[in-house]
Amino acid sequence: MTTPAPAPAPLEDAHLATRRITRLSVGVAVVLIAMKAFALGASGSVSILATLADSVLDLAASLTTFFAVRWAAAPADENHRYGHGKGEALSALVQAGLVFASALFIAWEGVQRIFDPRPVTSGWWATGVVVATIAITAWLVWMQTRALKKTGSLAVAGDRTHYAADLAANVVVLIGVISGAFLGAPGLDAAAGIVVAVWLFWGATGMLKAAADHLLDRAVPEADRVAITQAVLADPQVFGVHQLRTRMAGQVMMIQMHVDLDAHQTLDAAHAIVVAAENRVLALFPTADILIHADPRGRTRPQTDVPAVATPAPAQTEAVEAPTGPAPKGPWS
Repeated sequence: MTTPAPAPAPLEDAHLATRRITRLSVGVAVVLIAMKAFALGASGSVSILATLADSVLDLAASLTTFFAVRWAAAPADENHRYGHGKGEALSALVQAGLVFASALFIAWEGVQRIFDPRPVTSGWWATGVVVATIAITAWLVWMQTRALKKTGSLAVAGDRTHYAADLAANVVVLIGVISGAFLGAPGLDAAAGIVVAVWLFWGATGMLKAAADHLLDRAVPEADRVAITQAVLADPQVFGVHQLRTRMAGQVMMIQMHVDLDAHQTLDAAHAIVVAAENRVLALFPTADILIHADPRGRTRPQTDVPAVATPAPAQTEAVEAPTGPAPKGPWS
């Protein structure tokens, strides 16, 4: 039982914040690609090549996120009654695949350069570009962190994870460039590229798990489920909560449950209790989509994943005129 209502304002604010941060992410990726391409041409550093390849994939991932959050924010329609929120999880899957590909490419190039070292030239240019890259990436991660606190977007979280890994990887790249250009140790430059590859592979594994949990309808954290239950039971007229089911659809928490109510009260009174319970849960999770089924106390079925069989409706007391002609055949006739 639920009361239809328009999308709450917090959800609209969250969608606006995700659109803004994804635009910023795309812009930063373009700037970083231009800077690193210049540094690669000047230095020939394999670690610069590694981070350039990663930035190209960053752009692809950011573009994927850019379009995914807009599609995920689309309202429910006839074919997607639960909305389009899982588009964010699909975006995170694409990001994870791109990061895996980037890690493999960088690792392969690094191994080749270890056996065939090449000197790093124009070290000052390369170093300056890497330092600027670290500063820009750190600023973007800070902005994404602020957006995540407001939205909880899985797509933005995946993008932030990617750029946070880039931030640490760029520090390693800086070490590699300095080693190859100023210490005469190009092998360390190649080794730095391999370290970047391992770091990216690890980050992609975490992104893949988060996206899979979302697509497979993993329940929300236990602390949230406890908070939901306590909010519903705050009314002494609610005697119990069972069959609580939760999942995430993008930035919307889907909540379903059964509650035990007095079996002798009117339907109107039971409806008022359920609506009040929904409002208490919405106060904690403003973007939630809530469905509560009221059960008469003492007649509750044990919790099970098998749907309950509906009780046949009582026979009509009014006479109904029988139709003339042969009886129509049903689908199972």
